[in-house]
Amino acid sequence: MSNLTDVFGPVISQYTRAQAIEDGFLVDVTEWASADKGFIGGFICPVAVTRAVYEDLERKPKMQDVRGRAHDLLFMASMAARGAGRRNESVALFRVIMQVGRSKKQLYRIEAGPGDSGELVMTIMKPEEK
Repeated sequence: MSNLTDVFGPVISQYTRAQAIEDGFLVDVTEWASADKGFIGGFICPVAVTRAVYEDLERKPKMQDVRGRAHDLLFMASMAARGAGRRNESVALFRVIMQVGRSKKQLYRIEAGPGDSGELVMTIMKPEEK
């Protein structure tokens, strides 16, 4: 057995990151996360969050906005990603102090991997999401 194609045959279909963004399963936050747009400690690759994470951002208490909550999430994600990179890992868990329902601390996961064209991309999700 040299590879999975030998066992299972050719790929019949593939669900791409672009399709997941188009379908709303992922939300592209690259512009908010980008070092080019002035986000200190920002990302230099595309970044998306799952729909569940974006819904956490939208469940904001009074006097907060989605963009500010996203900034907190993205800053902590960038720190977690840098730490994982130094350990040569592609996945890291991190906490954000952010009110969602009764809970004030949220646990998330950032995962680095290849995008549709093989480029490095980052995806932020809840730990139980795959």
